[in-house]
Amino acid sequence: MHHRPPVIVTLSRQEVRELDRRACEELGMPGILLMENAAAAIEEVALGCLAERADPGVLILCGPGNNGGDGLALARRLHNRAVRVVIVLTAPEERYRGDAAAMLGIVRRMELDCRVLEGSEVEAVLDAALQDAGGDGALIVDALLGTGLDRPLEGVVASVVAWINRARERGSEVLSVDVPSGMDADTGQELGVAVRATVTVTLAAMKPGLLKAPGLAGRVEVGDIGVPRELLRRSVAR
Repeated sequence: MHHRPPVIVTLSRQEVRELDRRACEELGMPGILLMENAAAAIEEVALGCLAERADPGVLILCGPGNNGGDGLALARRLHNRAVRVVIVLTAPEERYRGDAAAMLGIVRRMELDCRVLEGSEVEAVLDAALQDAGGDGALIVDALLGTGLDRPLEGVVASVVAWINRARERGSEVLSVDVPSGMDADTGQELGVAVRATVTVTLAAMKPGLLKAPGLAGRVEVGDIGVPRELLRRSVAR
């Protein structure tokens, strides 16, 4: 039996929005299904990163949007694979809405280690969370911001990105979800400050910025989120 190769296309920020809309409206694929499929694709790569480690641990940093929702779904899946997981939310819980809020609710009911970043204690909270996840040997997952970012990072999120990059310099491996947070998905431009990932799992399709700024993304894997190949093709064949 011959298997068709996966369809690899490149989609802009606007085309990604359109793909999500059409998957939902034309095919009836709810967003939370795409989020779960995304988490499964990221899980596969994350487990590969952890394969050689005797006591695997992961620190997952989750923003309040769909990117953070992917991270929360990933946390549950990795926990179920006996990986030590520590989650840090970068915004108050009430800012998590829709599918991300649903994933957060599951994580809370499972009583996973989930902390909230508040105020000026960014570095201390993250340092403690990393130690509890296994120290510099833990995998750090950047699930802060996705393809929708189009303005420079500031405040807490900028501080978190700077902390991630310092941890990377100390030897931690960093996996970014969809695009490195702080990178413009269309241009590859660094919006103030951006994560320097060792591996990026980009979802459904390549993003133009990943091809233009490979130094930020590291190794890039395209994660299948279950969108039919015909819909992917139509997204770029208009």
